Amino acid sequence: MNILILGSGGREHALAWAVQQNPKCDRLIVAPGNAGIAAIAECPALDILDGDAVAAFAADNAVDLVIIGPEAPLEAGVADACRNAGLSVFGPSQAAAELEASKSFTKAICDAAGAPTAAWARFSELDAAKTHVDAAGAPIVIKADGLAAGKGVTVAMDIATAHAALEDCFGGAHGGAGAEVVIEEFMTGEEASFFVLVDGEVCLPIGTAQDHKRAYDGDEGPNTGGMGAYAPAPILTEALQADVMAQIVRPTMAEMVRRGTPYQGVLYVGLMIEDGRARLVEYNCRFGDPETQVLMMRLGAQALDLIQAAAEGRLGEVSPSFASDHALTVVMAAEGYPGAYEKGSEIRGLEALPESSTQVVFHAGTKAEGGKILADGGRVLGVTARGATLAEAQRAAYAMVDAIDWPEGFCRRDIGWRAL
Repeated sequence: MNILILGSGGREHALAWAVQQNPKCDRLIVAPGNAGIAAIAECPALDILDGDAVAAFAADNAVDLVIIGPEAPLEAGVADACRNAGLSVFGPSQAAAELEASKSFTKAICDAAGAPTAAWARFSELDAAKTHVDAAGAPIVIKADGLAAGKGVTVAMDIATAHAALEDCFGGAHGGAGAEVVIEEFMTGEEASFFVLVDGEVCLPIGTAQDHKRAYDGDEGPNTGGMGAYAPAPILTEALQADVMAQIVRPTMAEMVRRGTPYQGVLYVGLMIEDGRARLVEYNCRFGDPETQVLMMRLGAQALDLIQAAAEGRLGEVSPSFASDHALTVVMAAEGYPGAYEKGSEIRGLEALPESSTQVVFHAGTKAEGGKILADGGRVLGVTARGATLAEAQRAAYAMVDAIDWPEGFCRRDIGWRAL
């Protein structure tokens, strides 16, 4: 098979790493890719937000399967353009991707499906939103309604912070994504991520993980895109996973079918768990980052079989097989992230690190220049290891981190602390 993956981050490196291990993969193309992906795949320049350009490229290169990594091409309708061109695609339609592109759309779907989630209200004017916050009190959660690259959510522990977040949204800090705002009840508990493949009708769980959103140890500091992850997440027991499927995932997917927008792809189910019960925090319409890194480490080559079955409407024929091991990813980020940071610093020591089925450094924001690997983003590397226990995986990952020579980078030193 010739396979095209769209994207350039750690998620796409992990997907490419797993896919290329499958003997079905003859030619692997990742557009636009990054310095790490370029070691295992072709990385052509391609505008991945232009559906017609992607479809034409896929046709010219005899691509058998298109895997869409990030959310922006989904919102732009790239999956639709590729399907209309007769291609096999992994990723939801533009209409179905509203589950991530619009917070209020998701809330309305949950209400219709009876899926448990936080109480909410939507506003398009600053004064009305502030009045609601004043009445509801803090803590409270402010969300830009649209896609804001993971930066449109503020967990406000006091009224002043909530007001400031509202002023940012309506002041254009998140562009058009903040033109409307969803204000939610603050949920307490422990967050976890649940990943489900969907082919329109069949829903197949493929793993759990736990992300670390805060920038610094002990869950301190600003929210980020994710500073590390581990899998599986012990808090998501088999019984709780069954409850989530019955009360949240399947009713939501049935409501999407009822509305004429069946969902196909991976569904990232963000959950808040308290006293043995789960409520939905959010849906994402693609694999999470850095959760994909730990998921792919545990799935390996079978990831392609599962993804292909979802794309072809054959999920009922497959099921994932997991070893009883653990995986852990430590994100190395540029100093200053998630605020202002500098690009272009050199990362040394990567070539000396082993790459195997138990140890991989996934590249998230890198570029190759003059024979050097340079930092080219906020989150730059996803240092990932597997072990028989989570503690073993953690020790292995941090040993790899310590072997990387990059003074301009930083990481959390406590990834996995909740489970450990």
